Amino acid sequence: MLVFSSSLTPFPPVWTANDTPPEDAIPLVFPELDQQLQPLPPCHDSAESMEVFKQHCQIAEEYQEVKKEIALLEQRKKELIAKLDQAEKEKVDAAELVREFEALTEENRTLKLAQSQCVEQLEKLRIQYQKRQGSS
Repeated sequence: MLVFSSSLTPFPPVWTANDTPPEDAIPLVFPELDQQLQPLPPCHDSAESMEVFKQHCQIAEEYQEVKKEIALLEQRKKELIAKLDQAEKEKVDAAELVREFEALTEENRTLKLAQSQCVEQLEKLRIQYQKRQGSS
């Protein structure tokens, strides 16, 4: 079993999947990774250590990609929640407008009825006035 010290600086994966890292590889920094998740430098004399290091670097890169995707999905979630909140607000606004429309429609009906009653009453008063004028 290989044991690495967490105080060592990791090496960059500047090689392809079938290559081995150069002996003078520049230390790699995965800035978004916690220190305990950083790939540790391999023992260059051990093929198993080199393979574990390559796998760890690949896993670290995949981990970063997953974290980025999670962040994007969380942002999208916030956007969708905001859209939902806006839609619910508009739904409430629409319901209030429907109630207001119904109230105004009823008020309009009542006012039209009152107007027609006033017109009838005015017509009756005119007829009475004309009768008085004719009988005088």
